[in-house]
Amino acid sequence: MTIPQEEAVGKEREEKQVMKKNNKKLEPRIEGIASSIRVVPHFPKPGIMFQDITTLLLNPKVFKNTIDLFVERYSGMDISVVAGVEARGFIFGPSIALAIGAKFIPLRKPRKLPGEVISERYELEYGSDCLEMHVDAVLPGERSLVVDDLIATGGTLCAAINLLERAGAEVVECACVIEIPELKGRERLTGKPLFVLVESH
Repeated sequence: MTIPQEEAVGKEREEKQVMKKNNKKLEPRIEGIASSIRVVPHFPKPGIMFQDITTLLLNPKVFKNTIDLFVERYSGMDISVVAGVEARGFIFGPSIALAIGAKFIPLRKPRKLPGEVISERYELEYGSDCLEMHVDAVLPGERSLVVDDLIATGGTLCAAINLLERAGAEVVECACVIEIPELKGRERLTGKPLFVLVESH
């Protein structure tokens, strides 16, 4: 069923307002996460302001808060699959999956998975790449969550969504720690909801 444009815009506005309300309530944790992320200029190429989450991982309390925020959102949503994008999606995805009682699926770079795979190429802000998933990793109709550390142009998340949907899964939402809003990756997600904790700084 096609949702009228006015209704879709209203729904998106409502979701943003809910997130703002939630962020106010959770402000101390979110501020701690934002202040723990290091920005490394000109990495891996000139002009890129790399958002480094390794400094967040050095603080157990902030790391736990990051996982807890995602778990609080996705508990009770009947998600049976958490798909983590290589490589930093592997840091957050398994903990979320265990906490909500879902299985974890690694979406890997080429030639890393030993079984039969399906592949999806995608564009990055500084090149192109490919994701692969085992063909038997998900069952048709399984409710799935895609997890990565960051959304920039949205190419990686689009590839992950495509892989899961080609296998018959239902992608409920994408979740990232950081969003770079000026790169408008959110707009490329073909209407899939996106939940982020902080914006780039």
